Amino acid sequence: MSPDKLEISKYCATESWTGDLSNGLFQIGRIGSYFHGLEEGECGLLTLLRCYEPNDRVSILELLENASAMPSSFCFSTYIIGGPGERQPLMCVGESTGFIENAQGTMQGVFVFPRVVNDLFGTH
Repeated sequence: MSPDKLEISKYCATESWTGDLSNGLFQIGRIGSYFHGLEEGECGLLTLLRCYEPNDRVSILELLENASAMPSSFCFSTYIIGGPGERQPLMCVGESTGFIENAQGTMQGVFVFPRVVNDLFGTH
């Protein structure tokens, strides 16, 4: 592992993801699946959104809908909500590309999962 990757891995876990805009399915890997509480592999956008802080879902959906209409870059941050009192911070950076002729395009990006220790009140 390079020194930069080793340094970053002390503070967060990262994983790339892809989305096929022709069918709305996202490919997430082992780390993303673990933190989202989902099966590894394909899942729909709404399945991902249901994992996120309820107050953030609409704005994230709008952001991704806009990115699915034309090539663009985007980022967002939210919390993944697990059981009662379980919140995992998430940052996402990505882009949409491939809108040529009649092609629907693709999205790709990186999930960043900061390593945090919950305090006694579940806030970060």
